[in-house]
Amino acid sequence: MADDLIRLTAREVLRCLKRREISPLDLVEASEKRVQACEPALNALPTRCFDRARAHAQQLMTGKRREAENEPGWLGGIPVAIKDLTDVAGVRTTYGSPIFRDHVPVASHPVVARIERLGGIIVAKSNTPEFGSGGSTFNEVFGRTTNPWNTSLTCGGSTGGGAAALASGEVWLAQGTDHAGSLRRPATYCSVVGLRPSPGRVTRGTVNNLYAPLSVQGPMARNVGDLALFLDTMAGFCPRDPLTFDAPATPFLGAVDTPRVPKRVAFTADFDGKIPMERETRDICAKAVRHFVAMGAVVEEASPEIGAIAEAFLVLRAQAYVVDREQQLQTHRDLVKPDIIWNTEIGLNATPSRIAWADRERAAFYRRVVAFFETYDLLVTPGASAPAFDVNLRMPATIDGQKLDNYLGASLITAVPTLMGTPSLAVPCGFDRHGRPVGLQLIGRPRGEAGIISAAALIEQALGLSQMVPIDPRPGTVPPV
Repeated sequence: MADDLIRLTAREVLRCLKRREISPLDLVEASEKRVQACEPALNALPTRCFDRARAHAQQLMTGKRREAENEPGWLGGIPVAIKDLTDVAGVRTTYGSPIFRDHVPVASHPVVARIERLGGIIVAKSNTPEFGSGGSTFNEVFGRTTNPWNTSLTCGGSTGGGAAALASGEVWLAQGTDHAGSLRRPATYCSVVGLRPSPGRVTRGTVNNLYAPLSVQGPMARNVGDLALFLDTMAGFCPRDPLTFDAPATPFLGAVDTPRVPKRVAFTADFDGKIPMERETRDICAKAVRHFVAMGAVVEEASPEIGAIAEAFLVLRAQAYVVDREQQLQTHRDLVKPDIIWNTEIGLNATPSRIAWADRERAAFYRRVVAFFETYDLLVTPGASAPAFDVNLRMPATIDGQKLDNYLGASLITAVPTLMGTPSLAVPCGFDRHGRPVGLQLIGRPRGEAGIISAAALIEQALGLSQMVPIDPRPGTVPPV
C-alpha cells in the first residue's frame, strides 16, 4: 500500500482522505518507508520528525486540529517537507550553518503554523545550502544533496532538498524560499514544479528584512495542480509580515481546473543576449513554448529591456546580506562560507550613492515590466541557464563557453524576474541529450499567480511530463562539459 500511495498526487491522496479510504497515518508511514529507501542515495531530508508527525496524524484522525477543514488549501493530513531555513517548533533547525548545528526552536515560523493549521503534517526538514546561499545544496552540517535523476549531479539550490524529496516521492509537498531562483532552479533540475509568489502573497514572518521584497516563501510540488493546492494553503494576510495581503476570493486551484489560454506569449532565452544560456537548453525551451501556438496563442520573441538590472541585483542582494549576516561575520566569521562573506562585504562596502542607483534602476525596470505586460499576458524563459552539473561543484565553471565570475552568474535567468516583482513559476518541459531535466520559467503580471498557474497547467497537460515522477534515485556519471 505504501508504494502505491507515494505514486499518487497530493490532490489524489486528498480525495482518498476525504472519502476515508486512507488515513493521515497511512500517509506518514508511506512517507517514512520511502525516506528510508531513498535517503542513502539522496540526503534530501537529513532531519526527520516522524514521531511528531504520527502524533499530528492521530489528532486529525480523532477529530482534533480540524478547525480549518472547510477552508481553501485544506490538506487533510498530507506529509510536507519544510526547508531547513524555516523554524518548526521542537525540531532541529540549523539553517545549514555550523553556527546553529544544535539549534532547536521553541516556536514555529508563521508559514509552518499556517500549513499545520490547514492539515499539513510536517515529516522532515529539507537540506539547504548554508543560510540558503548557493545554487547547489550542500553545507558543513549535513553534506551534499544529490539529484534523483542522476545522483552524480546537483539538485540545485537553495530548496534543493525539497525538490529532490518530491521527485523521489519522499513527500507530496515541499515548502521553500526564493531569492534568486531558489524554488525555480531546483524544480527545473529535478523535473518538478516550483513557484516564486508575488512579494506579500505568502508570509515571511520572522525575517529581519520585513520591508524588502527580494526573498519570499513559496510552494513546490510534483505537478501544477498540487502546487496550486499548496499555494492556497500558504497564501493570505499575516500580521507578522507588513507586506502580506488577503488571499484571493477564488482559490488558485480554479486556475488549474478551468485554465485559460494566454492570448499573447513572449519568449526569450536570454533577455536579448544579456544572460548566458546553453544552446541545447535554449532549443528545448523554444520548442516547448510553441505548444501555446497550437492552443491558439500568439507567441513572439520579446522581453522587457533589462538594462543594468543584473548589476543592480548584486547591489541590492548584498544589502539584504548585510541585514542578515553582518552579525554572524562579526562573531563567527570562521564558520561562514566564503560566498556569504563575499556577498556581505559587497554590501558593507557599497556607498549610499551606489545603493540609491540600484534602487532607481530597479524602479525603472519595474516600470518597463508593467508596460511590457500591457502587451503580453505571459513571459516565458528557460528555468535555468544550464542543466544540473557535478554535485561536487558549487557552480558550473562555464555556461555556453562563458566563464562565470561568481556563483550568481548561473542564477541570472531567475534573478532578473525576482527584480520584476511579479510571480514566476518553473514547470518541466523536457530532457537534454544526457537525460537531465529542463524546465520553462513562466513569468506573470503583477500579482498574476492565477495566470501563470493556468498557463503552466496547459503546458503540463500538453507535455505529459508530470507522470514521470516520482522516480527511484538513479546512479549516473557527470556528462562532459
